[in-house]
Amino acid sequence: MLMLRSIRNRLRRLAPDNTGLAATEFALVAPVLLGLGLMGLELANRAIVQMQINQLAVHIADNASRIGEQSQLENRQIFEGDIQDLFYGAEIQAGSRLDLYGRGRIIISSLEVVPGTEDEQYIHWQRCMGAKDHVSTYGIEGDGLDSAFPGMGPPGEEVIAFANEAVMFVEIAYDYDPLIGNPYGIPGEIRTTASFTVRDDRDLTQIYQRDADDPESVAHCGTFGTTAYSAAP
Repeated sequence: MLMLRSIRNRLRRLAPDNTGLAATEFALVAPVLLGLGLMGLELANRAIVQMQINQLAVHIADNASRIGEQSQLENRQIFEGDIQDLFYGAEIQAGSRLDLYGRGRIIISSLEVVPGTEDEQYIHWQRCMGAKDHVSTYGIEGDGLDSAFPGMGPPGEEVIAFANEAVMFVEIAYDYDPLIGNPYGIPGEIRTTASFTVRDDRDLTQIYQRDADDPESVAHCGTFGTTAYSAAP
């Protein structure tokens, strides 16, 4: 009886004691707050990377519309080295953190009008860079020569070229690397496109080599690699 009475007395003294209440509440709420904070951090990082990839696509398409050897006597010619420079510039702009060519793929397409027609669209040439195994969602080199081709872009929103002009269409596919691991990470693929009409009169017949005896490397879409320009310093 004495023991039971002692236990009851101790319980009565503990009943109004709330000195540990705040610590208990914090212990219960902390995991939720931490989870929400990590999710917010991950969402912000994903948005930043998405913006960077979008800007890269615009940057590449804009530069692709300007490249070429300027001449007052003939249309501007473009060279394989110009294409390599485009890819190398994108690699520098992206920085090492994104690992653009290790985790992604850039596809540059020249959308033009089929020779001898007024407005039939086709992909004249295509150049690619990056280790990601990805084929263009909107067409490959030669599409439009043998069948109707609406242009490049999402259905109903295709861009088209006009006669004697070309549109540089750029597509980037990139595997996002979550900043935070499971269960708060948001893995997945980022895809974006951009296009610019070629600014100056361009020789659309082909992409040239500056030196046939020492040709520059060609960024074929059947080749996969993690760096843009092996000859770069």
